[in-house]
Amino acid sequence: MTDLRVVSLVPSVTETLLGLGVTPVACTRFCGQPGIPTIGGTKDPDVDAIVALGPDIVIVNDEENRRADADVLAAAGVALHSMSPRSVGEVAPAIEALAARLGVEAPASMPDRPARGPVHGRALILIWRRPWMSQSADTYGASMLDHLGWTNLLDPSARYPELSTDELHGMQPDLVVLPDEPYPFGARHVPELAAIVPGARIVLVDGRDLLWWGIRTADALARLERALERNSLHRRFRPDEG
Repeated sequence: MTDLRVVSLVPSVTETLLGLGVTPVACTRFCGQPGIPTIGGTKDPDVDAIVALGPDIVIVNDEENRRADADVLAAAGVALHSMSPRSVGEVAPAIEALAARLGVEAPASMPDRPARGPVHGRALILIWRRPWMSQSADTYGASMLDHLGWTNLLDPSARYPELSTDELHGMQPDLVVLPDEPYPFGARHVPELAAIVPGARIVLVDGRDLLWWGIRTADALARLERALERNSLHRRFRPDEG
């Protein structure tokens, strides 16, 4: 336990804090933790309310949060701790650094960097529709799939590129992964994608397991692996399976 007053501006950090036995005094409305007061969203936190809470530390992420908000908090004398892992292998060190900063013990079993499985093919992750948006190889979600044997199709120079329908069609992925967040992809979207990339398997997955890093990473890898296995390499996803 810690006596520090902690505010989390990152949903996956809030979940990880609770896993470390630390209950933040406030978090964002996207953290989905009933009973913990919220102070706005990840991109629009109520900075004045955060300062008024008198936190000892506010935890931020360089993608989830805006630099301007972090600068205002720092100028108000609030201590910040940034967690921004880009891959599965960076998660355990990030958790250990957080635990050390808070003066608590890191979990005995950490989400270590697993050996990569056999290569199955080329994958594409879609995170938005209208326009289509994806994740390149330099993202945590792509790293999760990479460890399960799926190579990301996109150059890492643009981490979250917009793609036209023609570009999607021309990529000819073996696998298209549709998480249910940030865009709420569901079974109704499968026929649309099947028409654009007719040679690909299209798999719906839990967005938190694919995109939320932290205390859940090890178990999330196992769940994602099972989700991909259920939709075997030789069977197309049917809309009535969603």
